[in-house]
Amino acid sequence: MPTIDAHHHFWDTTRHTYPWMVDELASIRRPFSPTDLQPLLARNGVVGSVLVQTRSDLDETREFLGIAHAQPFVLAVVGWVDLLDPAVADTLAKLRSAPGGDKLVAIRHQVHDEPDADWLVRPEVQRGLRSVADADLAYDLLVRTRELPAAIQATRAVPNLRFVLDHLAKPPFVSGDLTAWSTMLRELSRSDSVVAAKLSGLVTEADWQHWSVADLQPAVDVALETFGPERLMFGSDWPVCLVAATFDQVLAAAQSLSVRLSDAEKEQLFYTNAVRAYGLSTGDNGV
Repeated sequence: MPTIDAHHHFWDTTRHTYPWMVDELASIRRPFSPTDLQPLLARNGVVGSVLVQTRSDLDETREFLGIAHAQPFVLAVVGWVDLLDPAVADTLAKLRSAPGGDKLVAIRHQVHDEPDADWLVRPEVQRGLRSVADADLAYDLLVRTRELPAAIQATRAVPNLRFVLDHLAKPPFVSGDLTAWSTMLRELSRSDSVVAAKLSGLVTEADWQHWSVADLQPAVDVALETFGPERLMFGSDWPVCLVAATFDQVLAAAQSLSVRLSDAEKEQLFYTNAVRAYGLSTGDNGV
């Protein structure tokens, strides 16, 4: 079965700073590039990937579009723009007209790092989200339980925007109490907007040294119940995942977590849903 990795990153710590890369992430505080990832994809039968922003910087988005233009396995880019900028529509148009601009499929902001839990419902942010919708792009939601109420409001305020929830909104595995998270996840899934979700980033929300598939299963069961296999997609979250698991282990965990699905449902989870959510083009990759 062909697979698409709907969520991974590249970065270069010798050239840029990453405010989220705190001391406990020191083991991944080094450059990661296409030459590091491509052999992992090939070994695991992954036919293409989606490259996701790591910094609130337009230069990174431009750089990522250049990578996508040069690397056929990078099928798409989830970039960053300043949603607060009144000229965001012009910025999006310029990005899309640049080399690799056709690979820009979505925008993301690291909302869970904002001091304001209601950042997504600010009028100027929602104006920016409407510009993203007008450009026929999706918007990736990077939130935790704290920001889920605002995410729900945002999906209602901009119903013509396609939303993709990253990392299942980071279930609080360590606390062990999934009650508030699961309640709001169900509400988000019932939004008038089209909302898909990524089965990604879970191993780093669990105990890095001692996680198991069984630890992750309750949250995945909630996601399958609420979104269904027709709105979930696999993402490795490589190389962030490396603090807890290798690429191969993350993929194997996702396969184990979805073992009860039919072959058709697995094809949706590991392939079709990413194509649909991000409007990926068919090509030589088999996508």
